[in-house]
Amino acid sequence: MPEKTVADFWFDPRCPWAWLTSRWMLEVEKVRPVEVRWHVMSLSVLNEDKVDELPEKYRELLEAAWGPVRVCIAAEQKHGPEALGPLYTALGTRLHNRGQEQSRELIVEALEEAGLPAGLVDAADSTEYDEALRASHKEGIDLVGQDVGTPVIAVPGADGSPIAFFGPVVTPAPKGEAAAKLWDGTLMVASTPGFFEIKRTRDVGPVFDD
Repeated sequence: MPEKTVADFWFDPRCPWAWLTSRWMLEVEKVRPVEVRWHVMSLSVLNEDKVDELPEKYRELLEAAWGPVRVCIAAEQKHGPEALGPLYTALGTRLHNRGQEQSRELIVEALEEAGLPAGLVDAADSTEYDEALRASHKEGIDLVGQDVGTPVIAVPGADGSPIAFFGPVVTPAPKGEAAAKLWDGTLMVASTPGFFEIKRTRDVGPVFDD
């Protein structure tokens, strides 16, 4: 069996596009020798210096987004990085696939499903772990620059330095061989020296599995 490539993945649990990319990465793990390692980043941190310039609806989303991301970083700090994957799945399934409103009860349910103490929900309204949150966010965003969002993915390059990129933004999340082909192509373009961007206007919203 070939040695697995570690793909570091930075996410904000409130972002639907990062959620879809994360579900694609779980498919990639099945069809390529890849192991995802989860990390937290924050759209609230990313946009805090320009929040007054944003539409009111997006400002409200960013204010609400502090809660889940703070709970995630608290879980990582208290229970190790292995806690993040199950917690992200439990949160994202509720917030995105089921379209449930964010609430304290939702976070408690997600924590319990992930096998974590329900008391971690208190981190949602606390700044106790904000220093760790900002450090994790900075680690990811420094790889790609400030003019992107979540997710950020990084893999080791041939010379050991990271190949990092934002995205891909895709819906619905590809499965099977389609997931493998997208991974292969993404790595090919991302590892090309001087390559920066492929983009087109999104004409559909995020499509989640049932």
